[in-house]
Amino acid sequence: MSLWAIVLVAGALSLVTKLLGYLVPHDWLGGPLISRIMKYLPIALLAALVAVQAFGGPQGSTIVDARAAGLLVAILALCLRAPFLLVIVLAGATAAILRAIGWG
Repeated sequence: MSLWAIVLVAGALSLVTKLLGYLVPHDWLGGPLISRIMKYLPIALLAALVAVQAFGGPQGSTIVDARAAGLLVAILALCLRAPFLLVIVLAGATAAILRAIGWG
């Protein structure tokens, strides 16, 4: 199967999944358990994405390098209530400086 066929099939599956969401009865989605799950699901998915990008290596290995230091600086800046753009710049600059001096 070619790459374009895979992209088209994935796009079609995404569209069908989205359309099927309209067929789910509203009563199924209004319960307290579902509301609680849906409230925290984006946070969990974002945390998993950050963890994989910060510590992921080749073939699923775990690596601690300049990306992890950048993440640590970003967490510290967020705890100090820095503006989000500054958090991004500080994390990127930290990783870039550490890579420039040969770590990571």
